Amino acid sequence: MGRMTEAVKHLLIINVIMFFATQLYGDQMFQWMSLWFPKNVNFRWWQIITHMFMHGSLMHIVFNMYALWAFGTPLERVWGRNKFLFFYFSAGLGSAALHIGVNFYYVQEAYSSISNFISKDIYYEILNVNSQVGNQFVGQVFFENAASVLRSKGIDPQFLNIDFPALFHAHTSLKIPAVGASGAIYGILVAFAFMYSEAKLMLIFLPVPIKAKYFVPILIAVDLIFGIGNVNTGVAHFAHIGGALIGFIMMWYWKKNQFNNKRWD
Repeated sequence: MGRMTEAVKHLLIINVIMFFATQLYGDQMFQWMSLWFPKNVNFRWWQIITHMFMHGSLMHIVFNMYALWAFGTPLERVWGRNKFLFFYFSAGLGSAALHIGVNFYYVQEAYSSISNFISKDIYYEILNVNSQVGNQFVGQVFFENAASVLRSKGIDPQFLNIDFPALFHAHTSLKIPAVGASGAIYGILVAFAFMYSEAKLMLIFLPVPIKAKYFVPILIAVDLIFGIGNVNTGVAHFAHIGGALIGFIMMWYWKKNQFNNKRWD
């Protein structure tokens, strides 16, 4: 593959520095730089960018940085630094937008069943209560803390049982932040499949060479299945899909207008 390109190298260095910094100042950095739902008390506008440089585990950053190096390097070599960075951050922003949009849908759906009982402001107040026991969100703890808030306002909390699973899902959607470069990486994967469709790739758990033009759609389809099925895997599947979608739209437009042949150095 040759020498690592400049933008890929600098993105990799920043990600690694941020990862080790979180090992020293973890709680504070995650609170300030992860991407929280806009109605979460921790949300700040800059998180739509900073979350791309945060990673939750060593394996998380290793996989993302390997993909950035392996698939980003040949793209930057063809596109030039500025064009690569524009594409990378566009995919990352698209990832954040779809992730927040899907969570907003879950939050709104849960509210629709109880909107006759409380105002939107009180609804977000109860969604922001703490329900963690260790690293787990516990439904019973959420119910008790939400009920406590409602009683303090003179509101009978029994309506929380109308559709509690949806309400608890809305709570966790609001309380769990998104971190990682995965959305931007999925955009890069899509671009790679466009430009090097015949290149053969392999999954670690499926060591069979598959052409990029099949490999990447399969990867996205798995995310779509898990995302639509609302499977709790600890992965922001719609963030992946958002990055892939923006990557696809940009590559389709660039190819249609022969923009892929132009460099931005």
